Amino acid sequence: MYNEKVMKHFRAPQYVGEIKDADAIGKVGNPQCGDIMQIYIKVKDNKIEDIKVKTFGCVAALSTSDVVCDLAIGKTLEVAEKITKDDVIKELGELPPQKVHCSVLAQEALKDAIDNYRKKTN
Repeated sequence: MYNEKVMKHFRAPQYVGEIKDADAIGKVGNPQCGDIMQIYIKVKDNKIEDIKVKTFGCVAALSTSDVVCDLAIGKTLEVAEKITKDDVIKELGELPPQKVHCSVLAQEALKDAIDNYRKKTN
């Protein structure tokens, strides 16, 4: 059902955890499937310096949230907020059609964290 790249991010995610002194947190959830994601970001000089995620969900939810972190780290907020579900899927190679919503959730959690950061700093 899942390709090797998806399984690699599921088995050995790089960004699991939380940042205790995070500059902002993004939270999203899908009540239909039960997936919940929280993305923590640390920002320095308008770039995402550190990023962590706590995900409760399926293989696709865990993999997509890890990939979003990988795509966002080191990027400016403006570049990171433009990451799309298609970018996530492209990085993973593919997702089953019924699991594409997980890539949307991951991208929305990142955007929520960036939005929350901007609200706190403006």
